[in-house]
Amino acid sequence: MFTMRRLTSPSVSVALAAFVAGAQTLSAQQMSGGDVVLDSAVLSSYNWRNIGPDRGGRSIAVSGVRGQDDVAYFGAVGGGLWKTTDGGENWTPVTDHQITSASVGAVAVSESDPNVVYIGTGESAIRGNIMPGDGIYKSTDAGKTWKHIGFDKVDAISKIRVHPTNPDIVFAAVFGQYSVPSPDRGVYKSTDGGQTWRKVLFRNDSTGAIDISIDRTNPDVMYAALWQAYRKEYKMSSGGVGSGLFKSTDGGETWKEITRNPGLPQKGLVGRIGVAVSRANSNRVYALVENDEGGLFKSDDGGATWEQMNDSRNIRQRSFYYTNVFADPKNQDVVYMENTSLFRSTDAGKTLRTVGGTHGDFHDLWIDPDDPAHLVVGNDGGGAVSKNTGGQWTDEDFPTGQFYHVVTTTKIPFDVCGAQQDNSTLCLPYNWNMGGRRSYGGGGGGRGGNRDVTAGGMDVAYSVGGGEPGYIAPDPNDFELFYSGANNGSYIDKYDKRLDTNREVDPYPWFYSGEPSKDIRERWQWTFPIIFSPVDHKTLYTSSQRLWASADGGKTWKALSGDLTRHDPNTMGDSGGPITHDMNGPEVYATIFSVGPGKKNINVIWTG
Repeated sequence: MFTMRRLTSPSVSVALAAFVAGAQTLSAQQMSGGDVVLDSAVLSSYNWRNIGPDRGGRSIAVSGVRGQDDVAYFGAVGGGLWKTTDGGENWTPVTDHQITSASVGAVAVSESDPNVVYIGTGESAIRGNIMPGDGIYKSTDAGKTWKHIGFDKVDAISKIRVHPTNPDIVFAAVFGQYSVPSPDRGVYKSTDGGQTWRKVLFRNDSTGAIDISIDRTNPDVMYAALWQAYRKEYKMSSGGVGSGLFKSTDGGETWKEITRNPGLPQKGLVGRIGVAVSRANSNRVYALVENDEGGLFKSDDGGATWEQMNDSRNIRQRSFYYTNVFADPKNQDVVYMENTSLFRSTDAGKTLRTVGGTHGDFHDLWIDPDDPAHLVVGNDGGGAVSKNTGGQWTDEDFPTGQFYHVVTTTKIPFDVCGAQQDNSTLCLPYNWNMGGRRSYGGGGGGRGGNRDVTAGGMDVAYSVGGGEPGYIAPDPNDFELFYSGANNGSYIDKYDKRLDTNREVDPYPWFYSGEPSKDIRERWQWTFPIIFSPVDHKTLYTSSQRLWASADGGKTWKALSGDLTRHDPNTMGDSGGPITHDMNGPEVYATIFSVGPGKKNINVIWTG
């Protein structure tokens, strides 16, 4: 029978949240009402510990510290704020047990008092699986202790900027709530170190603030970008009449809109905008604009007129997720842009050079105002430091990876397997960190390799194929076989660890990208269930809008049901837009998102 249905949102597990290696059996007393009461002595013996891996996850916020070359911070979107005092060789979490959100999406350090650090929580890079925050926190002792200073009802703080000579004057670009109208959007100013805030720039309750740039030579001059955007489970929208670029000449008290100034796009909707004023020349301003005629624009008269410098898709694909621009503090013609790659230009954006050597998918950058070769970057691998303009980067080997799913193997002793955001699948022994072993780095999402890591002649960490969002189903009858999922379609990877071979064993061979849910014949979520029956260890299940089963290792599949979803047309349209369309899989709706085979009866199956 099929019982439907409980809807859930994509869950994200953070490596720091560890796993428990508990007893194989629990003593329990079966009560007459059907409740199970676990023995308190058994429960008290359980403790959380981190088993790894030491492999970084996504960061959209970083900052160095002016005058302290070896100090830097990065905000993990799952794991709080981290700090280094040795130039990025080692990092330490500094907000554990002090803040009540795991997601840090903005960080700013005062240039005039490096003990003052502000962080904003939540993610304004509104991908399909994100964690909201609970406002802004402040430290006055370089990250040792933290105090909440406002915006506890806000999902995401986009940026925080501190006045160059007064640490009590601080600005916050507030995105607001992800999916509903929110009055708390806009640019806010505080003159008392965050004790009180005033809204100084606001368009409407569907338009948040996304970026702020302060002229460091004349802090009365500021630029800010507003962004009309929202994210629901089945749709993301970036752009609208609310989006725009603004300038202030009185320290953020009043603002003038410059969105349609000469040289900027004159027609069509505007989406996300990144803005940066050059410290080398206050009249030089850069803007990266999402628009049908968008790209990188340059102004040499403080935003009065503009010139388009580059319209490459490389700097404006997936605009809602990137659109970040940074001006070099010493050379007005050196500018950085972030997208899937980090780009550097020495001719004001006309030509681009890729700066490699670290993880991909870039979201934030700090350039040392005294030494532009000193960079701190935030990407989907965490925070990294370079002292030679990106020629070399520090390793991102800290346990902030986000795992979409975890599962244990049935062998004894068992391994723990998971699929990491923008990385590969990975299996570790249950006692990985007890021996001080460390995992390996990795890059990029998609379908991972099967690279093993050895210690003392033994395999200790290994990938099992598949990709970043995939479920993993270890074969209960063969400890060397694994079935794992990958992006954008029904791709199921059958990995034989013995032979180090992969084979595609899909129920329905279709790789989609760009199609709305209503146009996909078999609708596969970006992360779709793959699970063996606890009763019959030869039966493997997976799901589109229908439930599928295989009894021969994926050679053949049988549909066990029809469409078990509501298939509401309102949830099955285009995702992304109205400017830059993005249908990358997480928004595919009207699917079976979870499957629970009965543990006693092969005929009982639950779906959600």
